[in-house]
Order: sequence, then structure tokens, then C-alpha cells
Amino acid sequence: MSTFKIKKGDTVKVIAGKDKDKEGKVISVDRKNNKVIVEGINKITKHEKPSMANQNGGIIQKEAPIEASNVMYVHKGKATRIGFKVENGKKVRYAKSTGDVVD
Repeated sequence: MSTFKIKKGDTVKVIAGKDKDKEGKVISVDRKNNKVIVEGINKITKHEKPSMANQNGGIIQKEAPIEASNVMYVHKGKATRIGFKVENGKKVRYAKSTGDVVD
């Protein structure tokens, strides 16, 4: 299995689908299914029954998972690919467009 290049907290840009060209912050990453949930992207309408957590129930809007291949990391305002390299004995992510270390 290949290494996952998007992490929780990263700012990403959607490059395909109904929300193309929108940007948001990654809320969660599902490595097993290769999906990410991005804040404000791929919103769905869900009907919920009343429960202890939600007393009223009703219709709510929430983010649905999006395929990880449909998002790109945003570095200095531009979408870029992510690569890995070893620096000082540690494996780090870097932006391929600029060569800058991301984390």
C-alpha cells in the first residue's frame, strides 16, 4: 500500500467533482478506503430521528467523504503535489512545486 500524502489539518483544494476549485481543511482521513472529509465540501442532507444526542431530530447538513485522489495539498495559495524525502535522518513531506518542506 502506498503512503498517504494528505493528513488531518492540511488545507486542500478539490480538483474533481461537484465541488471543484473549492478549498477547505481536512477534518478526518480514512486510509483504509482512501477517503478524506473536508470542512464545507461535499455536503449532504441527512434526515435524523430524535435521539438522546439530538432531541429534535430533523434535516441536517453534514460533510460526506471524498476520494483522496480528488484533492490536492495547498501550499502558499497554490495546489501542489506532495513528495517524500529524507532530511537529517527523518522522512519529511515536501511540496514538489517549490521543494519546501511541509512539516
